[in-house]
Amino acid sequence: MPDGDVRKADWRNKGIRRVRGAEKSNDTPETLGMNREVAISGSRTGSTSLWAGTNRIRPNSRTGAHHHGALESVIYIISGTAHMRWGDRLEFITEAKAGDFFLVPPYVPHQEINASATEELHCALVRSDTEEVVVNLPELDAVAEPEWVD
Repeated sequence: MPDGDVRKADWRNKGIRRVRGAEKSNDTPETLGMNREVAISGSRTGSTSLWAGTNRIRPNSRTGAHHHGALESVIYIISGTAHMRWGDRLEFITEAKAGDFFLVPPYVPHQEINASATEELHCALVRSDTEEVVVNLPELDAVAEPEWVD
């Protein structure tokens, strides 16, 4: 919008959009072992470039292998400790704790793991498009011992 048009914008109705935690929805593709909830999307809020939500993984649990197509993903660890496996056979693994981020490039097969036997893993998610893309990979043949990457 050119500078001269900013004063004419309808910021009241086309400005900041708040989504309360209670307004998140489970109406998003599922992945085994994860409770994913959407807060921001094109269809829910009119977002033009992003999808955002949260996920929770129960103690001592892991998700199914999956990827998000052409989308980039950012995962922020709110609480808990996450192990992330990735690769064609989930052959690599790393760890993130509360306050850390993961960047997941397009098409990378990955699996989130709650590293705690007692504490829930809670994450915030942001994707580079307005709707969630989830491609579950139930037939992926994961290696038994992944390589740790720091």
